[in-house]
Amino acid sequence: MLDPLRFPVPESFETDRLLLRPFLESDAPDLHEALAESVDELRANLWFLPWVAEEQTLESAGVRCRRARANFLLRTDLPYLVFDKAQGRLVASVGLHRTDWTLPKTEVGYWVRSTETGKGYASEAVSVLTAWALSGLGAQRVELVTDELNTGSRGVAERCGFALEGILRSTMRSPDGRLRNSCVYARCPPAR
Repeated sequence: MLDPLRFPVPESFETDRLLLRPFLESDAPDLHEALAESVDELRANLWFLPWVAEEQTLESAGVRCRRARANFLLRTDLPYLVFDKAQGRLVASVGLHRTDWTLPKTEVGYWVRSTETGKGYASEAVSVLTAWALSGLGAQRVELVTDELNTGSRGVAERCGFALEGILRSTMRSPDGRLRNSCVYARCPPAR
C-alpha cells in the first residue's frame, strides 16, 4: 500500500494556458470573488457539497483555503486552484478526491468560474490531473461522477476520454426535493 504522507504529489502542473497549484491562505480574496460570482451556477450543479451551500464570505473563503491546504498536506484530498497564466486570474478549481491509496483509485472533480466557462479550462485541467493520476500516482481507476442533467460536466468527461460506465438512479435529492441520477464515468490505464 502507498503511504500517502510519503508519496510525492506535485506542487504544480502547467499546460500551455494554465497553472494548477494547491490553495494558499493568501488566495482567499481571489477565491471569494470567484465563488461569489459563480454561486448560482455552483448551487445549480454542486448543491450537495457543503461548502457550496454556505454563505460565500471572505472569511469562509479563508477557511476553505486553509482546509484545502491542510488536506493537501495530509493527502486526504488533493485540491488545486487553476489560474490563467497570461492574466494570473483564478479561473477554476480541480482536484483528486476520495482517493483510496490501497488500490489506488481516485475521483476527479472541478468547477469553473462562471465568466470563464466555455473556454476549455475544465477539460484542460482535468486532462493534466488525470494523466498524472494514472501515471504518477499509478491509479488503476479515475472516476468522474456528475449529475445526469449536468451536460457541461458530461461533455468534459467525454472530451477527456472518460467512458460512461452507468447511470445510478435516484442517488440524491435536488434542492427542490426531486430525485436525481448520477452518471459514473471512469478512465483506467491501458491493459498490460
